[in-house]
Amino acid sequence: MRVLLALGGNAMANDEGRVRVEDQQGAAVIAMRAVAELIGAGADVVLTHGNGPQVGNLLVKNEIAAQVVPPVPLDWCGVQTQATLGFTLMNALENELAGRGMERPTATVVTRTRVAADDPGLSHPTKPIGRYLPREEAEPLMEHGQVWEDRGERGWRRVVGSPEPLEILDAGAARCLVDAGYVVVAAGGGGVPVVREDGELRGVEAVIDKDLAAALLATTVDAEVLVIATDVPNAVLRFGQPDAEPLGRVSVTQLRGYLRDGHFGSGSMGPKVEAACRFVEQGGRHTAITKLDQILDAVEGRVGTVVVPD
Repeated sequence: MRVLLALGGNAMANDEGRVRVEDQQGAAVIAMRAVAELIGAGADVVLTHGNGPQVGNLLVKNEIAAQVVPPVPLDWCGVQTQATLGFTLMNALENELAGRGMERPTATVVTRTRVAADDPGLSHPTKPIGRYLPREEAEPLMEHGQVWEDRGERGWRRVVGSPEPLEILDAGAARCLVDAGYVVVAAGGGGVPVVREDGELRGVEAVIDKDLAAALLATTVDAEVLVIATDVPNAVLRFGQPDAEPLGRVSVTQLRGYLRDGHFGSGSMGPKVEAACRFVEQGGRHTAITKLDQILDAVEGRVGTVVVPD
């Protein structure tokens, strides 16, 4: 079986959300134990991951150095974190496999995701990223072309576009590597957003939802199962209310109905549910949304919110 495992941002931080080098390395060790179990069970695995905290750190460095050197553009920040996190995950996985007497080659693919140049999300940026800053600290960054908004008492915050992923440009390379026996890390952070204009590609400063990109990547690399690993065991109806109900096995049509009814937050579970539906609608066997330590059972459809065809 071929499995696409989407690791949430929490998988690359410690329990308190810190992302020092040692925190990320320790978190990678824990995450790759679960992946090694999956490989030991005979699965071909493609990994993707979030990169929000890591990009956030680079943005802070941009802010501090803005009056000395030009800020690194957001697409470059994405590329840098893909390489750094891929390196960290590969080391952790190969060490874990060696400790189990197993051996599988690993590879990280720097991955671009094509978006539409006329996507409304690019022309009307709304997704906040990074820290709140006083105006005087935000102004040098605005002079470099960044868009910042006044958020009142908390200060100014940068906003960027969040366009729809249309095509994982480097999925072919990832698929070839998986076919050759590699465990592949690809499309980190949703992929580096690029547009094609007049036959040429260029990066854009935007953020692609990693779960939506994971669904697209899973379809493109011929995965049978998509597992979205998060910090809760299930998606929940009426979350936070006395009659909250964890979702188990559910058809894609049922789940789309719950999504339309507003059961899932747009900034949290909503994109995961949308991604789960898209993958199954494109022919996937099932999608499971669950905690990282349950992925082996999730692949078999035994735990988590398991989304299946009608």
